[in-house]
Amino acid sequence: MTGTVINAAAIVLAGLVGLLLRRGIPENLSRTLQGGMGLLILIIGVQYGLKAESLAVVGISLALGAAIGEWRQWESKLERLGVSLEKLFGDGESPFVKGFVSATLVFCVGAMAILGALQDGLTHNYDILLVKSMLDGIFSLIFAASMGIGVLFSAIPVFIYQGAISLGASFIKPLLTDPMISNITGLGGVLIAGIGFNAMGITRIRVANLLPGLILVPLIMTLMKYWP
Repeated sequence: MTGTVINAAAIVLAGLVGLLLRRGIPENLSRTLQGGMGLLILIIGVQYGLKAESLAVVGISLALGAAIGEWRQWESKLERLGVSLEKLFGDGESPFVKGFVSATLVFCVGAMAILGALQDGLTHNYDILLVKSMLDGIFSLIFAASMGIGVLFSAIPVFIYQGAISLGASFIKPLLTDPMISNITGLGGVLIAGIGFNAMGITRIRVANLLPGLILVPLIMTLMKYWP
């Protein structure tokens, strides 16, 4: 789990730098910066989305995932976690939850999180997570400068998510084929694009309620493979 520890630490340290920079950033510049980051997140989401091996699988997983997410209220639970953290460590500003949720989704969704954690768990080689740590650090700095301290606490779910994959790597890897990873990445791109739209204030998509679709991709592909 060495790579995951480094990744979480990079998010926190870079976020702290972003908070220091935030004090000298005017409010209008902060809003413009957040909009610019939204555009960048949107482009990243599109890039990931185009890597999907099958848009049909992505669409089905997204639809069923939305049904499960709305039923179980994943977004509300994630927001409640953010509110709890805000009460403990926050400064009472409403952007705390937005920063926590947005950063968590960006840092956790994507092929690098899955492949890097698998590589770390199976071979103790964390090269992929080192690269991801640098990228996440840059985003954490910019996110924290525009959205506040909530971004730093996204390191907690990143640690739990990637750590769980690393610890269970020997059981997970045989189940993930290259097409599965491509479709998981593609669906992750759709979710990241949704975060981008939200960051720009264009929409209010409950992106976390779509997360179950990532779990459903391997199941749906397996069923399609053996469907008569």
